[in-house]
Amino acid sequence: MSTESEPMYVDCGAHGKRISAVVCRHLLKPEGERVGFIENSSDPNDLQAWCYKCESVFEEEGGMSERFREFNNMAIVCVVCYQNSKTYHDIEKN
Repeated sequence: MSTESEPMYVDCGAHGKRISAVVCRHLLKPEGERVGFIENSSDPNDLQAWCYKCESVFEEEGGMSERFREFNNMAIVCVVCYQNSKTYHDIEKN
């Protein structure tokens, strides 16, 4: 029995219909300051990540709070955009 979830899809203007992923707004553009990349799910059909600043707010708040949600301001992206963001913002690998 598989523990992985069924994928949800998004129609990305740049990459067409792809599996969706969730990132904080700070990770949307793979340019400018590298803000770190923390993955919050290992399920390839439910990829989620946020930056180091979001992680700090999450820890300060003791989890998902209204303040955290506002600061994170999550966005749905396709898996290609997610990977591009990871490649750019993952400070540990750059």
